[in-house]
Amino acid sequence: MSIPPAPAPNAQPLTPPFDGFVQRQIDAAKQDLAQRLGIDVAAIEVASVEAVTWSDGSLGCPRPGMAYIQVLIDGLRILLRVGDQLYPYHSGDNQPPFLCELQMGPRVKP
Repeated sequence: MSIPPAPAPNAQPLTPPFDGFVQRQIDAAKQDLAQRLGIDVAAIEVASVEAVTWSDGSLGCPRPGMAYIQVLIDGLRILLRVGDQLYPYHSGDNQPPFLCELQMGPRVKP
């Protein structure tokens, strides 16, 4: 079983029903994960959704050697689950959610 990545210090949990924008972000994350894993979207569970203010342009997922704009960015952290594996998706600044592989624990086959 994977260990969930630590939440952003300013994370505010969101609960259903989600507004249209948040639901579209969740749907986009689920579609992306389903394509990556070659599974049906119905097999993906939403573990949590949090509103966060990211501290810079990395949106909480900095890549080594990259420089990021130093500005606060409002966004979302969507944690999806397939079996025992958790998949953190980050978004912000009107960008679609992306899988933050740097925050994933050891991979477990779904």
